[in-house]
Amino acid sequence: MKFNGGLNLRNTPLKFTLLVALTILSLTSAAFAQSLPASLAALPEADAVIYVSPQRILNEAAPRVMEPAELTKMRASFADLKKSVGIDPSTVEYLVIAVRFHKPANDLSFVAPDVMAVVGGDFSADSLLTLGQLALQDKLRTETYGSKTISLMTVDPIAAEAAKNPVFKPYVEVGVVPLSANSLAIGNIRYLKAAIDAAEGNGRISAATLESLLRDPNALIAASGSPLASFARSFGLLGLESTPREPRCDTKFGNFYAAVTMSGTNFSLRGAMNADNPDTAKIINGLISGLMKQGIDVVPDKSAQTVLQSLKMMARDSEIVIEADIPEKVVADYLKPKKEEPATKAATKPAPRRPVRKKRTR
Repeated sequence: MKFNGGLNLRNTPLKFTLLVALTILSLTSAAFAQSLPASLAALPEADAVIYVSPQRILNEAAPRVMEPAELTKMRASFADLKKSVGIDPSTVEYLVIAVRFHKPANDLSFVAPDVMAVVGGDFSADSLLTLGQLALQDKLRTETYGSKTISLMTVDPIAAEAAKNPVFKPYVEVGVVPLSANSLAIGNIRYLKAAIDAAEGNGRISAATLESLLRDPNALIAASGSPLASFARSFGLLGLESTPREPRCDTKFGNFYAAVTMSGTNFSLRGAMNADNPDTAKIINGLISGLMKQGIDVVPDKSAQTVLQSLKMMARDSEIVIEADIPEKVVADYLKPKKEEPATKAATKPAPRRPVRKKRTR
């Protein structure tokens, strides 16, 4: 795929792809960190949320782990992308991925979860959407909801699967809608409508979810979720769409938080999972710790072994806590291209000649 600015995405180096994965672990600036809760507070209800700040990664983390020449190439690619489509990834302030689960339908069929990504930064949401509409033209249809216009496109492969399995129906169409002048939401139509409602103050994400997600305000990447509660809702433990059922067990077991920050010359990982009580926390910690020790030894990559060995897992009250501090040099060395050693040609000896056997005559 090639845009008019000359940027060829197919030729993007693998190392850059890995860096982008790492850069998802960005740190927001102090001023942005103060406004971040307000931005996230306008999201709709969610059972799992991942927060990313590409801006801080690409501007602060990347120079610490990339070779100067590769950094220059990356910035040149971003400049080309800015000319082509009007967006520079290094100015994207946040990327949020949200997932929301539902109760089963009244016919006892499983209802697929809603999925949505919201991106905000130094770009014009309307201009990006207009550019996309010009590129896709007849493939798009529009639908008005409230004060917003949602642009929708049918995903043919998913539509074909949905004809066989109705569980895929919510994803047959993918939509995009500007939530503000510099933010866009992309997802299935039901969740986009919920995002529009939330932007207007209805059905917003809970304060408890945001508090868990932003436990560390300096997180490079943060994730929070309630898998057990999501399972209970999706599989009828809390009733059906129109038939609620009182829960028999109210527990926060499985609720998790994880984040990566930059601290000095280290990338720091911090995470925790609720285990309901101290005894369960110790049991799970002992089981997983033992499996991890065995698993590290079979990892062939020595750099990966070093990273895994830095992980510390412990039971703390009713939580299982994971901590790790990885020097930026280890990350930089891991991202460096491996130099291929020239293959040495083995000396080949000529095959021994078989002696010619003479025929015996009488």
